[in-house]
Amino acid sequence: MEAFWQAFLATLHTEFADVADAREVSRILIRLLMAALLGAVLGFERESKGKSAGVRTHMLVSMGAALFVLAPSMAGADEQALSRVIQGIVAGIGFLGAGTILKGNGRDTSHVKGLTTAAGLWMTAAIGTAAGMGREATALISTVLALLVLASMPLLVEKVEGEHEDKREEEEGRKH
Repeated sequence: MEAFWQAFLATLHTEFADVADAREVSRILIRLLMAALLGAVLGFERESKGKSAGVRTHMLVSMGAALFVLAPSMAGADEQALSRVIQGIVAGIGFLGAGTILKGNGRDTSHVKGLTTAAGLWMTAAIGTAAGMGREATALISTVLALLVLASMPLLVEKVEGEHEDKREEEEGRKH
Protein backbone atom coordinates (compact mmCIF):
# COMPACT_ATOMS: atom_id res chain seq x y z
CA MET A 1 0.00 0.00 0.00
CA GLU A 2 2.90 2.32 0.74
CA ALA A 3 4.19 1.84 -2.82
CA PHE A 4 0.77 2.90 -4.13
CA TRP A 5 0.83 6.18 -2.17
CA GLN A 6 4.40 6.92 -3.21
CA ALA A 7 3.46 6.38 -6.85
CA PHE A 8 0.32 8.46 -6.38
CA LEU A 9 2.22 11.37 -4.79
CA ALA A 10 4.94 11.19 -7.46
CA THR A 11 2.27 11.35 -10.17
CA LEU A 12 0.55 14.23 -8.40
CA HIS A 13 3.85 16.10 -8.19
CA THR A 14 4.48 15.51 -11.90
CA GLU A 15 0.99 16.72 -12.84
CA PHE A 16 1.55 20.02 -11.04
CA ALA A 17 5.11 20.45 -12.31
CA ASP A 18 3.97 22.92 -14.99
CA VAL A 19 3.92 25.58 -12.27
CA ALA A 20 7.52 25.51 -11.18
CA ASP A 21 7.77 28.50 -8.87
CA ALA A 22 5.96 31.37 -7.16
CA ARG A 23 6.58 33.65 -10.14
CA GLU A 24 4.66 31.32 -12.42
CA VAL A 25 1.80 31.03 -9.91
CA SER A 26 1.74 34.84 -9.62
CA ARG A 27 1.65 35.22 -13.40
CA ILE A 28 -1.28 32.82 -13.69
CA LEU A 29 -3.20 34.48 -10.84
CA ILE A 30 -2.62 38.02 -12.08
CA ARG A 31 -3.73 37.24 -15.62
CA LEU A 32 -6.80 35.25 -14.63
CA LEU A 33 -7.85 37.67 -11.88
CA MET A 34 -7.38 40.63 -14.22
CA ALA A 35 -9.54 38.89 -16.82
CA ALA A 36 -12.20 38.12 -14.19
CA LEU A 37 -12.22 41.65 -12.81
CA LEU A 38 -12.47 43.33 -16.21
CA GLY A 39 -15.16 40.87 -17.28
CA ALA A 40 -17.06 41.65 -14.07
CA VAL A 41 -16.97 45.37 -14.85
CA LEU A 42 -18.58 44.87 -18.25
CA GLY A 43 -20.96 42.29 -16.84
CA PHE A 44 -22.07 44.68 -14.10
CA GLU A 45 -22.88 47.32 -16.72
CA ARG A 46 -25.04 44.80 -18.63
CA GLU A 47 -26.67 43.41 -15.48
CA SER A 48 -27.50 46.90 -14.18
CA LYS A 49 -29.41 47.47 -17.43
CA GLY A 50 -31.40 44.26 -16.85
CA LYS A 51 -29.74 42.34 -19.69
CA SER A 52 -29.54 38.55 -19.77
CA ALA A 53 -25.74 38.13 -19.71
CA GLY A 54 -24.50 39.65 -16.46
CA VAL A 55 -21.54 39.63 -14.12
CA ARG A 56 -20.99 35.88 -13.85
CA THR A 57 -21.33 35.26 -17.58
CA HIS A 58 -18.90 38.03 -18.48
CA MET A 59 -16.42 36.93 -15.81
CA LEU A 60 -16.47 33.34 -17.05
CA VAL A 61 -16.15 34.36 -20.71
CA SER A 62 -13.20 36.61 -19.92
CA MET A 63 -11.44 34.07 -17.69
CA GLY A 64 -12.10 31.28 -20.17
CA ALA A 65 -10.57 33.29 -23.01
CA ALA A 66 -7.59 34.15 -20.81
CA LEU A 67 -7.06 30.51 -19.90
CA PHE A 68 -7.37 29.40 -23.53
CA VAL A 69 -4.36 31.56 -24.46
CA LEU A 70 -2.47 31.23 -21.17
CA ALA A 71 -2.24 27.43 -21.08
CA PRO A 72 -0.80 26.96 -24.59
CA SER A 73 1.66 29.82 -24.17
CA MET A 74 2.86 28.27 -20.89
CA ALA A 75 3.26 24.95 -22.72
CA GLY A 76 5.53 26.63 -25.27
CA ALA A 77 3.08 26.89 -28.19
CA ASP A 78 4.37 28.90 -31.14
CA GLU A 79 2.66 31.98 -32.59
CA GLN A 80 0.81 29.99 -35.25
CA ALA A 81 -0.69 27.66 -32.66
CA LEU A 82 -1.69 30.62 -30.49
CA SER A 83 -3.25 32.27 -33.53
CA ARG A 84 -5.42 29.20 -34.08
CA VAL A 85 -6.45 29.24 -30.42
CA ILE A 86 -7.52 32.88 -30.75
CA GLN A 87 -9.47 32.05 -33.93
CA GLY A 88 -11.26 29.34 -31.97
CA ILE A 89 -12.12 31.78 -29.20
CA VAL A 90 -13.57 34.26 -31.69
CA ALA A 91 -15.65 31.58 -33.41
CA GLY A 92 -16.83 30.02 -30.15
CA ILE A 93 -17.88 33.32 -28.66
CA GLY A 94 -19.71 34.06 -31.90
CA PHE A 95 -21.94 31.06 -31.20
CA LEU A 96 -22.44 32.10 -27.59
CA GLY A 97 -23.30 35.64 -28.68
CA ALA A 98 -25.73 34.35 -31.30
CA GLY A 99 -27.64 32.68 -28.50
CA THR A 100 -28.30 36.06 -26.89
CA ILE A 101 -29.83 37.57 -30.04
CA LEU A 102 -33.60 37.41 -30.44
CA LYS A 103 -35.44 38.49 -33.57
CA GLY A 104 -39.07 39.51 -33.63
CA ASN A 105 -41.17 41.10 -30.96
CA GLY A 106 -44.86 40.39 -31.34
CA ARG A 107 -46.09 41.99 -34.55
CA ASP A 108 -42.78 43.75 -35.28
CA THR A 109 -40.66 40.95 -36.78
CA SER A 110 -37.92 43.40 -37.76
CA HIS A 111 -37.14 44.08 -34.10
CA VAL A 112 -33.78 42.60 -33.04
CA LYS A 113 -32.84 42.32 -29.38
CA GLY A 114 -29.56 41.31 -27.73
CA LEU A 115 -27.02 42.64 -30.25
CA THR A 116 -25.27 44.84 -27.70
CA THR A 117 -25.07 41.96 -25.23
CA ALA A 118 -23.64 39.69 -27.94
CA ALA A 119 -21.10 42.34 -28.91
CA GLY A 120 -20.28 42.85 -25.23
CA LEU A 121 -19.56 39.13 -24.81
CA TRP A 122 -17.34 39.25 -27.89
CA MET A 123 -15.49 42.27 -26.49
CA THR A 124 -15.20 40.55 -23.12
CA ALA A 125 -13.57 37.54 -24.77
CA ALA A 126 -11.11 39.84 -26.54
CA ILE A 127 -10.31 41.56 -23.24
CA GLY A 128 -9.80 38.19 -21.55
CA THR A 129 -7.55 37.10 -24.41
CA ALA A 130 -5.42 40.22 -23.98
CA ALA A 131 -5.18 39.66 -20.22
CA GLY A 132 -4.29 36.01 -20.72
CA MET A 133 -1.49 36.98 -23.10
CA GLY A 134 -0.01 39.31 -20.49
CA ARG A 135 -1.31 42.46 -22.13
CA GLU A 136 -3.08 43.73 -19.03
CA ALA A 137 -2.75 47.42 -19.95
CA THR A 138 -4.35 46.74 -23.34
CA ALA A 139 -7.14 44.82 -21.61
CA LEU A 140 -7.72 47.65 -19.13
CA ILE A 141 -7.74 50.38 -21.79
CA SER A 142 -10.13 48.30 -23.91
CA THR A 143 -12.47 47.86 -20.94
CA VAL A 144 -12.54 51.60 -20.28
CA LEU A 145 -13.28 52.30 -23.95
CA ALA A 146 -16.03 49.66 -24.00
CA LEU A 147 -17.62 51.25 -20.92
CA LEU A 148 -17.47 54.65 -22.59
CA VAL A 149 -19.28 53.26 -25.62
CA LEU A 150 -21.91 51.53 -23.50
CA ALA A 151 -22.48 54.66 -21.39
CA SER A 152 -22.29 57.39 -24.03
CA MET A 153 -23.99 55.91 -27.07
CA PRO A 154 -27.48 55.62 -25.57
CA LEU A 155 -27.27 59.29 -24.55
CA LEU A 156 -26.06 60.32 -28.00
CA VAL A 157 -28.73 58.27 -29.78
CA GLU A 158 -31.41 59.70 -27.50
CA LYS A 159 -30.23 63.24 -28.24
CA VAL A 160 -30.12 62.68 -32.01
CA GLU A 161 -33.51 60.95 -32.04
CA GLY A 162 -34.96 63.75 -29.90
CA GLU A 163 -33.68 66.38 -32.33
CA HIS A 164 -35.04 64.34 -35.25
CA GLU A 165 -38.44 64.07 -33.53
CA ASP A 166 -38.48 67.84 -32.84
CA LYS A 167 -37.68 68.57 -36.48
CA ARG A 168 -40.42 66.21 -37.70
CA GLU A 169 -42.99 67.80 -35.37
CA GLU A 170 -41.93 71.23 -36.59
CA GLU A 171 -42.37 70.19 -40.23
CA GLU A 172 -45.78 68.64 -39.49
CA GLY A 173 -46.82 71.88 -37.77
CA ARG A 174 -46.04 73.85 -40.95
CA LYS A 175 -48.23 71.52 -43.04
CA HIS A 176 -51.32 72.14 -40.90
